[in-house]
Amino acid sequence: MEVENQTQLTKFILVGFPGNLSMRAAVFLMFLVAYILTVAENVIIIVLVQQNRSLHKPMYFFLANMSFLETWYISVTVPKLLFSFWSVNNSISFTHCMIQLYFFIALMCTECVLLAAMAFDRYVAVCRPLHYPTIMSHGLCCRLGLGSWSIGFGISLAKIYFISHLSFCGPNVINHFFCDISPVLNLSCTDMSIAELVDFILALFIFLFPLFVTVLSYGCILTTVLCMPTGKQKAFSTCASHLVVVTIFYSATIFMYARPRAIHAYNMNKIISIFYAIVTPALNPFIYCLRNREVKEALKKLTYCQAIGSD
Repeated sequence: MEVENQTQLTKFILVGFPGNLSMRAAVFLMFLVAYILTVAENVIIIVLVQQNRSLHKPMYFFLANMSFLETWYISVTVPKLLFSFWSVNNSISFTHCMIQLYFFIALMCTECVLLAAMAFDRYVAVCRPLHYPTIMSHGLCCRLGLGSWSIGFGISLAKIYFISHLSFCGPNVINHFFCDISPVLNLSCTDMSIAELVDFILALFIFLFPLFVTVLSYGCILTTVLCMPTGKQKAFSTCASHLVVVTIFYSATIFMYARPRAIHAYNMNKIISIFYAIVTPALNPFIYCLRNREVKEALKKLTYCQAIGSD
């Protein structure tokens, strides 16, 4: 028995959302609609930004990056989750689990840096409007975008390196619907203090440093707007959607990942994970773009051109 318990696991079982058939069917339909809606929204935004010269601006460049990220972010977890509702044995190999965890962490870390870059863009637009075209040049936007992706995927690689080198001896049941840090760490049967320390330090760095940039940017924006004699509402409206997304994103992620060690309220973990892994990506396009006047006009123009073309 001792030898068996020390055998390295080759696969995990994801518990997902157990229940009777009708409940599983309802949850499956809800997640399927959310997935299709999210992918469709973000693809539309990417196409709009690419096809309309009026949207070739730094703000929409970052929004297109965010839409591309959100499409893959939700695709890392939801397709496997949807398949699990009708699978008899909802297992995932160790390698696939580490790959899923890597991309999920990488995209989350990338989003942190992208949100900071977007906050800096809003700071320049509001606080230094005359210098905005010069400062937010195409080259700087590309460097900020590339840097966001590089930092996110680089930090995730360091996290996964230490997690994947832990020993997992059993049990192999993950009470979650995807491979997340805390549930996976709970299954390790060896000393994971180094892996936890590295994960914690990198999590603080990737969350708190971009958050500091975001808060500093909005502090400067607030000070500038309050000193404006007119146009305060317009200035605030350009930042409101981004501020809402930042608040939602950091509220959920800091609660979950400030403590990578086992959080024992697994059902609460799953509920919060649904919020930031599925609900938030579905809402972000509405918050960011689909209520934006320029995006609405571009969408109407695209729809009109499609109708003329079909006629």
